[in-house]
Order: sequence, then C-alpha cells, then structure tokens
Amino acid sequence: MKLGSIDITKRAALAPMAGVADRAFRRICADHGAAFTVSEMVSAKALSMGDRKSGELMELDDRARPTAIQLFGDDPDTMANAALLAMKQQPDWLDINMGCPAPKIAGNHCGSSLMREPELCHRIVKAVCGAVDVPVTVKIRKGYAKDEVNAVEVALACESGGAAAITVHGRTRDQMYAPPVDWDIIREVKRAVSVPVIGNGDVTTAEDAARLYEHTGCDLVMVGRGALGAPWLFSQIEAYLNEGTLLPEPPLAHRLEVLCRQVALAVELKGERSALLEARKHASWYLRGFRGAAILRGEAGSISTMDDLRRLCYHALKENEEL
Repeated sequence: MKLGSIDITKRAALAPMAGVADRAFRRICADHGAAFTVSEMVSAKALSMGDRKSGELMELDDRARPTAIQLFGDDPDTMANAALLAMKQQPDWLDINMGCPAPKIAGNHCGSSLMREPELCHRIVKAVCGAVDVPVTVKIRKGYAKDEVNAVEVALACESGGAAAITVHGRTRDQMYAPPVDWDIIREVKRAVSVPVIGNGDVTTAEDAARLYEHTGCDLVMVGRGALGAPWLFSQIEAYLNEGTLLPEPPLAHRLEVLCRQVALAVELKGERSALLEARKHASWYLRGFRGAAILRGEAGSISTMDDLRRLCYHALKENEEL
C-alpha cells in the first residue's frame, strides 16, 4: 500500500488507542512487525491552546516509523491549525479521528459524532489537507447508530476532501467494541472509493487477518485490542500471509521478557511512577490465559516499581512451572 510517496510494505498496522498505544508500546509493536504506528489521539483544540500533555502525546519515535499523529476535533480551522503544530514532530502523515465512540469525545461533537455530518467531515479533511504537505488519512466507523449506517457516504466525503486512505472499523458508535463486527461495511467502502481502505475490527489471530483481507478486499489490516499483551501478533500475521506459516504462541517467559522491555522503555520515556501505573493493565494483558492469571492480575494491579514488576514475573513463572 502507498500513502503519497510512502511505501507501506507490511500487512498489519497498530491502531491508535488512547491510554494504551503510547510511545513504548508503539515501538514494541514496530519491533514485532507492525506495518506502521499511530499516536494516541490528540485534541486539536487543546493543542492549539498550548496544552502540554497534548504536546507530549505527539512525541514520536523514529524506531517506530512509518508513523502518524492522530488529531480529533470538530472545527475545520482549528484542525488545520493543529495540523500545522503537529508537523513540528515530523510525522509521516496525519490521521483524523472520526470514529472514537467514547462519550467524552463523541458527546462533544467529535470522533464518531462527526459521521452524522458528512459535509463537515469533508470540510475538516479539506482544511487539514490544505494546511500540510503530508498525506492525511481518516478513521471512521460503520456509522453513528444501527439506524444511521453511512460509512460509504462519509468515506466518499472524506475522499473528495483529499483523504489519502480511510480506515473503517466495522461497528457503529453505539456498539462501542461489543460484537458482532460487520466486515461487509468495510467491503462496501472498499468498492466505493478509489483510495486505499484499511480494515479494522476483531483481528486477534493471523487467521482473522487473512479472513478480513479475503472478505473485504481491503488494502491493509489494522489491529487494536488484539495486540494488547500480544505484540508478536504482527509477526504472526506477516508469517501467515506471506508464507502460510502459523507461528506458535510464545511461552510465558518470552511474554514476560517483552513486557519488562516495554515497561523499562516506558520508564525511560515518562518516569517510573507514571510508567508503572500504566503498566498495571499491560501486565494483566500479558498474563491472560496462564495458570493463576486471576491472582496474578490482582498482584499486577498494585505494582509501583520495576522491582514489583520483576516479583510479579517471578511469581507468574513459578506458578506456571517455568522456573
């Protein structure tokens, strides 16, 4: 797949996930074969007002390229101004969030709420494209609600505004992340537009990725929650799609080694206190499916230092007889 002059050579990308896909996790996923990474979503309004946290969210890692910054907002001029500010971080492209279902986002006329106004979607994309000289992509959903399914209309509006690619999550806003996911709508968007379409929703295995490609004809697969605690999923997808090889799930020792590497990197980037608070949920994800997971997740919920994390790993390995 190409985005402007950028060649995307791999088959599955990491989705932008607020509160999860920080710089450390993005680098770990890139190390495991993610086609590209995207920042956590950044408020165009807050960024334009000089908000420090928004600036931090935009910080990129050259070792996780190609990489993009995702912006959200509902005013074309503010979005264009934020796009200019985002370019100081030298992203390979910019992504516009028109799919977030969270009440604090959609309830403020942003994210998936924008899908109720295709003409506004068009104006936002056109304003951002006119402000920067890198590709601009858009992430949308199936629609706002079950009786407001308009992904094709919104995709066409974004394409006419200049979007270089469109990611489609196969659920409506009111579904949040609950099943079922609708891959048919991704196929409909793919058939309607001429720009690349990225399929998103319920890819948790390499076989899922293959089925999504076959069912929709999409140009790339985007993985979100399926990669939580399992960044090696990207290398599994690459091996399966390119060689037909199903790589096995890694043993617990390897999983915990990757977890510790991710958390150590987060400590380096944001300090031990903040990194370990956020590591609690990541540790729980890495421990899924192993003996004693419920008790270990309880222990993970109180880690505050790297020593705490190392003790957790020791207990997990001992419980699963890998010591």
